[in-house]
Amino acid sequence: MVVTTLGRRRILGYRAAAQGLDRTSAGRDRVLALGVQDTPYGSARDALAARSDDAAAEHDSLVLVWSWRGAPHLHRPGDLAFLAAALWPVNDTDATTRIGTGQIREGAQRGLRAFTEAAEAMGAALTGPMTKGELSAAVSAAVPADLTYHCPSCRTRHISGALFQQVGLAARVRVCPQGRSTHLDVLPAGIGPDAVPERAEGTAAALHRYADVLAPVTPAGLAAFLGTDIATIRAVLPDDLVPVNGPAGKGLVPAAAVADLDGAADVRATRLLPPGDPWLQARDREFLVPERARRKRSGARSAAPVSSSSTGRYEGSGGRGPRPGTRSRCRSSRSSRCPCKRGTNSRPRHSDWPAPGSAPARPWGMPADDPATAPRRATGCRGRRRQ
Repeated sequence: MVVTTLGRRRILGYRAAAQGLDRTSAGRDRVLALGVQDTPYGSARDALAARSDDAAAEHDSLVLVWSWRGAPHLHRPGDLAFLAAALWPVNDTDATTRIGTGQIREGAQRGLRAFTEAAEAMGAALTGPMTKGELSAAVSAAVPADLTYHCPSCRTRHISGALFQQVGLAARVRVCPQGRSTHLDVLPAGIGPDAVPERAEGTAAALHRYADVLAPVTPAGLAAFLGTDIATIRAVLPDDLVPVNGPAGKGLVPAAAVADLDGAADVRATRLLPPGDPWLQARDREFLVPERARRKRSGARSAAPVSSSSTGRYEGSGGRGPRPGTRSRCRSSRSSRCPCKRGTNSRPRHSDWPAPGSAPARPWGMPADDPATAPRRATGCRGRRRQ
């Protein structure tokens, strides 16, 4: 079998188009089939804005649930039933690996039973809007004791957080953040699974969605994204993945994507991407950002958003802003001279972002190339803090 060799620019050009960074509906559909991570809360809206001219309407048509690795993701309502079964552990070993915490080492050995018991308890406890703390307390009281751990600060026992969120979709839980609090509710009728899955179904098809937008992939990368071990991944690899050679080594791509990869062209655009953006979900950060110093900054979860183009060049990162629903203020006594007051570090509106084909813009919060126009830091400014 002839193994295709791919260059870095073609791979990144393919990913940019496959993920909708050229703002085509086909690319957006492929990303939404995978889901858009919303960590920190509100960042998924930014990811959609990088791909759509009407991100608000698209955002409102999606549902926020705990899916991949128990992390909050925006999904299309019609995909939730499929994902509930596809993301269910394949076997006992897989379930124990996914729990992956020493807090309930003995309970983790229950394997699939731990997931089933937690999901059934959660589904029975959630009958209407509740806070995450209220639901956690109800589930903790209903599951076997070895699935909980003692919390010294609360002086009570809690269900393992890793297990709690990973069974959320199977228990028909919808995530509804409100300010700093996480509120939960039951998914509307007709959306999501009808019952707790009895077995995993469609895991290979779900992994194929990841490979479709982030090719080439590796078993280790797929395992990290799913939150399991490589042995489990090898047993559920999609059948149509073919090997290729690339700058980062050997990888796997869907057979139907080989021609698209070989003929991929640059997408001439610059996008501001949040830390949970699909572009950054690939487990080959050294491939995306070859320069070590820049890669260290781009890998920081607090450095958001990241400016990235189709060539994969990392332009810089802005400071972490306040959470949605909170206010920030400058503690400097010289407020009239503070850049925070002058708005030089303020987050750009989506309408200010460069249109496709325009010249790359300077990432927000980064100094201008011309020293005369670069924002000066006022003496005594301690920056912003959350309220």
